[in-house]
Amino acid sequence: MSISDGKPMLETRDLTLKYGHSQILHGISMQARAGEVTCVMGTNGVGKTSLLKAISGSHPRAGGDLSIDGEVIPPAPAHVLAQKGVGYVPQGRDIFPLMTVMENLETGYACLPRAEHFVPDEIFELFPVLKQMRARRGGDLSGGQQQQLAIARALIAKPKLLLLDEPTEGIQPNIIQQIGEVIKYLRGKGEMAIVLVEQFFDFAYGLGDHFVVLKRGEVVLERDRASAERDVLLEHVSV
Repeated sequence: MSISDGKPMLETRDLTLKYGHSQILHGISMQARAGEVTCVMGTNGVGKTSLLKAISGSHPRAGGDLSIDGEVIPPAPAHVLAQKGVGYVPQGRDIFPLMTVMENLETGYACLPRAEHFVPDEIFELFPVLKQMRARRGGDLSGGQQQQLAIARALIAKPKLLLLDEPTEGIQPNIIQQIGEVIKYLRGKGEMAIVLVEQFFDFAYGLGDHFVVLKRGEVVLERDRASAERDVLLEHVSV
């Protein structure tokens, strides 16, 4: 299933994160390899979104080490992590509602040299609806279309590591299926590590090559596909 060379694209060691005086993540150590989908699972409130925020730089980590493609990254804001190759699609999508689809996509140029300031054909092949709706405002799209736009915008920056937070949330089944196909396609290229946070168990289990289960901000289970029994995973992520 995976065509990884075994070298982690992402590595965290003893990662911690706090909101004020509350510690949310307690020493998270994990890896994600190129050509694989790493699923971060667990019930609501265990720290999954916080982990993606810490990795993406959108919330500063309190401690621990973070490496991207072998480079140790000191604590840094989100735009620095983006320049290092981290693409982040947050829960809730965060598209710009008053900007057109095309203008939203163009915000992905920020990390690219000027010569690469264009939308590759591949983006519109993966998300044909965005080509049809290029001139429509982001806020006028359906939830599923906004999710496709958010993923497309992240891909414009050519990330080495793609972080997806609940990409199926509130989305109709046909678009969930399309997003699943896009994730499979990206994995199959073998150039990118994908970290997927997802409550929809069957979607995550169907795509995952590696599974990391969190409980109260700690890793309680880590399994590769071959040893990840469905029932055991489901038991850990059920309330």
